[in-house]
This record gives sequence, C-alpha cells and structure tokens, in this order.
Amino acid sequence: MQETRPPARRAAAQVRALRAMLPRALRAPGTRARFMRAGLKPGALRTPDDLAAIPILRKGDLPALQEQAPPFADLLGLPLGRLARVYLSPGPILDPEGDVPDYWRFARALTAAGFRKGDLVQNTFAYHLTPAGMMLDAGLRRIGCVVLPAGVGNTETQADLLRRLPVAGYAGTPAFLLTLLEKARERGADPRRDLRLRVALVSGGILSESLRKTLREDFGVTVRQAYATADLGCVAYECAAQAGMHLDEAVFVQVCDPRTGCPVPDGEPGEVVATALNPVYPLIRFGTGDLSVLDRARCSCGRTAPRLTRILGRVDEVPKIRGMFVHPRQVEEALSTFPGVARFQMVVSHRDHDDVLTLKVVVTGPATPGLADQIALVLREKVKLRATVEVVEAAALPEGAKKVVDLRKWD
Repeated sequence: MQETRPPARRAAAQVRALRAMLPRALRAPGTRARFMRAGLKPGALRTPDDLAAIPILRKGDLPALQEQAPPFADLLGLPLGRLARVYLSPGPILDPEGDVPDYWRFARALTAAGFRKGDLVQNTFAYHLTPAGMMLDAGLRRIGCVVLPAGVGNTETQADLLRRLPVAGYAGTPAFLLTLLEKARERGADPRRDLRLRVALVSGGILSESLRKTLREDFGVTVRQAYATADLGCVAYECAAQAGMHLDEAVFVQVCDPRTGCPVPDGEPGEVVATALNPVYPLIRFGTGDLSVLDRARCSCGRTAPRLTRILGRVDEVPKIRGMFVHPRQVEEALSTFPGVARFQMVVSHRDHDDVLTLKVVVTGPATPGLADQIALVLREKVKLRATVEVVEAAALPEGAKKVVDLRKWD
C-alpha cells in the first residue's frame, strides 16, 4: 500500500515524478520564463527541495497573469484541445481538468474517510462553472460509489432526499451538512432512525471539533475533512486518527515564510506552497495563501505521509510576532477553554527592538480573579507566545472590531 510505504521510498518516487514532469512543464512559456527570471537551468533541480530556489507563484496573481496570457497564463502542460473540461473559479481564475480518471485525486481521501463501493453519496458541492462538484464526483465514481449530484441549495428538497433514499455518504461543506440534518429533523425525521447517513467528507469551510462532535453524537455521522484547491486538486486529507491531514503524494508541499518564500522549520506556521506533480497543469511552487503547520511524525493510522495539522487561515490576515506567524484562530482555539470570553483583539506593538503582544479580552459577567494570568499561561502553552492579557469593558472592544491591530512601524 503506497500510503504506508517508508518515507524514503515516497521521496524517491516524488523525485522521479518531478524529473519526468519538468520537460513538459518547461514547454509552457510561462514556466520557462519563471526559470529564466530565477536564473535556473532545468538540470539544477535534482530533488523537490531544490524548488526553493524558484520564487513563489501566488494564487492571487493568477487572474492578472491569465488576463495577460489567456487562458492559463502560459502554464498549461498540453494543448487546450486535449483537456476534458475548463472551469471558472472566484478570482476569476480559469482551471483546467485533464482527461484522466479522478484527475483531482480524491479517491484516497474518500476511502480514508470511510466511503465504500456501492455507497449512495449526496454530493452538495457546486457543479456549475466551479470544479468542486466534479472534483468529488470523479473521486466517488473512481471508488465505485453511486453519486446523487445534488449541488448547492434546495435545502428542503435535499433534506427530503436524505430520508427518501438510502444515502450513506455526504460530500460538501460542514455547515451545510448540519443545516440539512437539522432540516430533516425539523420535517419529522429522526436522523438516527430514519436516515442511513454514516460518513461525510467535508471541505471548503471550517470544521470545528465542537461541530464534528455534534454531527457524530446527535446525528450519528462520522466526519472527515480534506484540503483542496481548484488549482491543485486534493492536497491533504484526514484519516481515522483525526490528527491532521495526510499530504497527497501527487503534490510536493513546503510550508514557507510568506515574506521570504523559504521553508520554515517543521512545527511552525507558514504558507502552504505546493508543486503539483501533474503533467497537465504543472504548477511549480504555487502559493495557496493558506497557513498551516507541517507534522512529519508517524501517524497512528499507519500512513507515513507528512500531515498538515489544520488550516489556520489566510496569509494576509496574519501578523508575524517574534519570528512566528500567529493566526487569530490559534488564539481563538486557546481561548475556547475559557467559556466566559466573548471576544478578543490582538494588539501588536514594538518596544526596545522587540515585538510586544497585548491580548484584550471581553468577558461575559464579572471576571474571575487571576483570569488574565490564566489566559496568558494557556497562550504560552498552546500558541508558544508570551502576551500581556487585559480584561476590558465591552465598550472598549465593540463587536465587529478587528481581531488584529498591528501598531508596528516598518522602516
């Protein structure tokens, strides 16, 4: 089984795939131009780690690049006429689909999530223009599932279908899954008695542990999540251990400092930068704009691929404090152990050549003695950051206030 092979064998296979892909990638004028600007020759890239010499191609730059060199910014690895489909994603960004089975590589993610041959699966991702619906559809068909192409919306109809049909699996966003199940219950169904739904693969939204627990305990649905983009396909997916998302082997992923483009040490937050080992659309050093943390420890499930711990947020939302990127969601997770905290704000300043973080929190009801010190301790333990914690009145931090205020001046 490829997913459990030794890491060295996986790395060797990725090297072979990279070397096989490069000649086709370099036929694309856009890729050749990137190499030339970096002063690189193809022979200089012997391992995926050598890719760090190439500047990151930002997802946010694709709309302008595609407008300058339509339709795919001269990055396509084959003639347009050999594609299966073309999609339009928000941006707007055009995305190609190669004419191969499970082009987006979701079969493994679905299998790891518990989907099996013969399952009837309600796919609630959009089929119109954007690729999400077809991404899951192709993976489901690859493993022998029967697809109900429900698409987005039509909540009452979709809730009724969950009851009328023996739907065993769900694909879509986590929030819509909860909406459907609550709607089914509202319309008279007992989810555990009347529905056959048992597994879900979710993406495109935040799956909190509290929501996962609700879906499991109240509705009997086991939920796993995957991380994917329209440009790259499936990048990573959860297993039964729920200890992060295993990287798909057809993408080489680095977690990088968004400012320098250099890989950060394992365990530190950074931008997910991926090279698609895909001859159809060989994106090299593609910056997703998403923040995560890389974990190379062996997983209890037996899979040996590194994991992304979770998606922390977007690069443009995140301050770098004392050399580390800190996303508000990390702070939010740390504060979840304090039920009385209603909202917070991170204020970053600079004093004596050092970054200073002040965390302002609003609590419901009177603050318990020592609360600020308790919060500061949890921040040190969970976020690895020292902060001064101030409990402030609600008027001093109104609802809707920015989560991050950066007062530093960069010379």
